[in-house]
Amino acid sequence: MNPTRPPVLIVGAGPAGLVAALTLLHNGIPVRIIDKEPNPRIGQRGPGIWPRSLELFNFLNVPEVNDLGKPVPIMRTYKHGTLEPLTEPSMVPHVEPTPTVPFHVPKLIGQQLLDVILRRHLEKFSCSVEMGTELRSFEQSDEGVTAVLAKNGTLETFDTKWVIGADGAKGIVRKQLGLTFLGETRDDVRMVMGDIRLHGVGLDRKYWHRFGNFKERGLSLRPTDEIGEDGWQFVISAPDVVLTKLAQSEELIMEIIASLLPTEVTFNKIVWVSEYRANIRMVNKLSEGRGFVVGDAAHVHSPTGGQGLNSGIQDAFNLGWKLALVEKGLADRSLLETYNGERLPVVSEMLERTTTILNQAMKAENMNAPRSPILFMLGINCRFSNIVLDEFAIPGKPINAYGVLDEENLEAGDRAPDAPNMMQVGRGESDMRTLFSLYRPSYHTVLMFAPSLAGANPILGALEAYDKSVVRSAVVLPSSAAGVTVPSPPDLVLADQEGHAYSAYLMEAGQTKVFVIRPDGVIGAIVHGVEGVKKYFSGIFLGVV
Repeated sequence: MNPTRPPVLIVGAGPAGLVAALTLLHNGIPVRIIDKEPNPRIGQRGPGIWPRSLELFNFLNVPEVNDLGKPVPIMRTYKHGTLEPLTEPSMVPHVEPTPTVPFHVPKLIGQQLLDVILRRHLEKFSCSVEMGTELRSFEQSDEGVTAVLAKNGTLETFDTKWVIGADGAKGIVRKQLGLTFLGETRDDVRMVMGDIRLHGVGLDRKYWHRFGNFKERGLSLRPTDEIGEDGWQFVISAPDVVLTKLAQSEELIMEIIASLLPTEVTFNKIVWVSEYRANIRMVNKLSEGRGFVVGDAAHVHSPTGGQGLNSGIQDAFNLGWKLALVEKGLADRSLLETYNGERLPVVSEMLERTTTILNQAMKAENMNAPRSPILFMLGINCRFSNIVLDEFAIPGKPINAYGVLDEENLEAGDRAPDAPNMMQVGRGESDMRTLFSLYRPSYHTVLMFAPSLAGANPILGALEAYDKSVVRSAVVLPSSAAGVTVPSPPDLVLADQEGHAYSAYLMEAGQTKVFVIRPDGVIGAIVHGVEGVKKYFSGIFLGVV
């Protein structure tokens, strides 16, 4: 396609749309990304970023999310009508740090700031979001997509090859694709949330505060300096008030906050407000022809557990590398069917889990519910996918797409673990690397564990048939190999200085095993050697690339 006609149109520039764009751009695929809003969205919205998503941003080379995000503060509840603390529950499960999980602390970052960060990264690829541009309709053919766009009252016909709907629960892409969006609207879960600047005497900004009773009237205040040094994200539950009316009245919002805060309050200003009702819905499938949906366009659910934004960007990351290979002509279109096949079971389980947390929270007066390490999203897997290959796994296990991380078991379809302190050998350099520094969204990484380089040579020879732009390799030798000289090294030879990689990948001494890491940081294959590697890639690539 000519450069003025990018082959992918992304509709909606929230986090899911921006991650889809960034993943494709890393793969050398130009995109056009539009948003019907005239200006970038404001508001904290869903600020929680779980460890699996922090890993995703690491692979996309967006360190600012982890660097600027803040740890989740301890919650503090109070005796009725006082500032006397009642309980101080943790909002996140405690997980001990391990070498396999470099980002073990969930972070909070408002979507307004997250969007700014991601847009800046798009600009590095000379891509910017076209605001005030609305998708009116589109039609598909075998060759591509013809979209009708509207901007400033002017209609434009735009020809492209693929369309990704990241346009939210009310978006047009899902409707045009004819996908269902079944589920329920929970009238028992309604609240007003927003961002406010206020000063409350004695209100410690180290804590996330909850006042009142969420079955009657309740208030949550989470400090965030992103709004200002007196900034808070608030949530009001007031079943006795018409919430639409409340959301439209700054005066009423301040009145309710003042009535629930047992201290002197000085209001600065309300920055952003939204009414929220719990909708729990998902599509019957994530694509139709040349059109796809990601994020809230595909699934919406309770905010309890904070999985929504995270699931949306993980949708986009899964789709992005596959669409790039198909668009480059390196993979068959059937690869795109695995986007639906891998993500739909995850989304379905995620809806069940967040609804369970919601129901538990609704039974508790202060809306607290037990938080499981499952929320870290490190156990999400696609072991059941028809494109993963495991020559060591026992077949017939039940599908558990939303599992808890189990470091004693590792199968194809699982998240690939990290390992620090890997020494690069053989090039006269002694750089220290992590395994995560090898994994990127534009290529597979073939990780060969072998007792010596000679054991890896047959596999290295077979890999020469593949294009280095989409397949990289690294040999992982035991720590004893730190002083080895390598005559003509492959992409990388690493000595596992402290045994972290051998431990994380459950390797035994003297064993040779090959792990193929996909561009999304998932283990695509665990195989014995050359034949397994070829078999895996035959399910991804069109012939030898």
